[in-house]
Amino acid sequence: MKQLKVTIEFITDVLGSSPSSETVYRDYVESKSPYKNTTSEEIFLTSVDEVTDKGMTIFPKDKDGRPFFWDYQIRGFFKSACGFLRRCKDESFSKASCKMTAYKKVIDGCIFVEPRQIFIDLRGGQIGNCQRPLRAQTAQGERVALANSESIPAGSRITFIVTVMSDAYEKAVREWLAYGRYTGLGQWRNGGHGRFKVLSIEE
Repeated sequence: MKQLKVTIEFITDVLGSSPSSETVYRDYVESKSPYKNTTSEEIFLTSVDEVTDKGMTIFPKDKDGRPFFWDYQIRGFFKSACGFLRRCKDESFSKASCKMTAYKKVIDGCIFVEPRQIFIDLRGGQIGNCQRPLRAQTAQGERVALANSESIPAGSRITFIVTVMSDAYEKAVREWLAYGRYTGLGQWRNGGHGRFKVLSIEE
């Protein structure tokens, strides 16, 4: 088992992905969940990309107003990065990822992130917002909605611990972190938001 202390710095602004209204979480989760009793935290942790046009998306904050990422968001990024890197077979930058089988189960059971709340160091910057139109072709014609998200500026940093239960997966974790330079965290990643570089990995 190995623990890696990781510090990353965002090279583009990052957009919040949590709806500002708790009722949006509850309505969405209750419509999808097979369970009758869903805890408030489970509601808060739900992916909400499908309800972007129902209100502004934000960063979760503690009682002092400090924005943070949840630990599960980093693990979700790991799954996404591994899935894409596995398509780059025979490349030196993806060898460890390509060797992993059942990678989602490996990340769920063998790779852990802490602390639970990963606070964002704004480095003197401020939370802003980003508005952009969303367009979709429907049977009734083109549909346009305005999406609005909180944003944290490029240069902001986060530090977290990655616990790898088997040393065999360490190289893969390093590949995923390096992949953050191309696709990172938060909303509108395909627009280049949320990309980051690794400042340090301490063992």
